[in-house]
Amino acid sequence: MGRRKQIFGGEHGGFFRFVVRSTLIFLLIMIFWPGDNLIRWARAKVEIARQEAQIQEYRRQIREMDDHIRMLTSDLDTLEKFAREHFNLAAPGDDVYIIENGADED
Repeated sequence: MGRRKQIFGGEHGGFFRFVVRSTLIFLLIMIFWPGDNLIRWARAKVEIARQEAQIQEYRRQIREMDDHIRMLTSDLDTLEKFAREHFNLAAPGDDVYIIENGADED
């Protein structure tokens, strides 16, 4: 406690009090001033982190789709299975049974 009294009550005490007050006012302005402030910067940082995570997820999905496309274009068995499942295609001589869900009808 003696050290603090010596600094703020000594020969240059007025200057130190001015510096502390000025610093506090500056910090309050930086934190709460409308427009460009620390709170806005923190929100922007959180939003940027969220968007970067979303970009990484999109990149992962693109890699999966590229692998799937590569598999469909290089492997005829995979392409045939895909065509049968998604487009109801069949090989000559196959019997195809299409079962539709009756809940879709009005």
